[in-house]
Amino acid sequence: MQGFYFDDLSVGQTAELTHVVGAADIEAFAEVSHDTNPVHLDEDYARATTFGGRIAHGMLGAAYISAVLGTKLPGPGAIYLSQALRFRRPVKIGDPVTAKVTVKSLDDKRGHATLETVCQVNGKTVIDGEAVVMVPRRAT
Repeated sequence: MQGFYFDDLSVGQTAELTHVVGAADIEAFAEVSHDTNPVHLDEDYARATTFGGRIAHGMLGAAYISAVLGTKLPGPGAIYLSQALRFRRPVKIGDPVTAKVTVKSLDDKRGHATLETVCQVNGKTVIDGEAVVMVPRRAT
């Protein structure tokens, strides 16, 4: 399975996915990441924080960006080189997170695409940043 080739990309091209964050997502992420901060896992603890309840790991939201890059744009075959992130707002259980990537620039010489990355919940940005990926070229 192959996603877009470098020559198929154009500045402004976008792709997105939406996922409703569930308690099971947060618990599975804690299991694989070993990040067991109680603000993510313990409702009583989290209720006493500024968030007023459990929140998802910031990197769980960032993983949805990775999912768009690896499955949609550029898709299978693309290799993540870097990602800058800013965490703007918390994501809570039941929030529908929409991860969107937009091609910002293309480096033809290196075969790299720079993409604007953003995650939103109900139209409000919760994560934003920029990714650089290596995109395969068609065999000549």
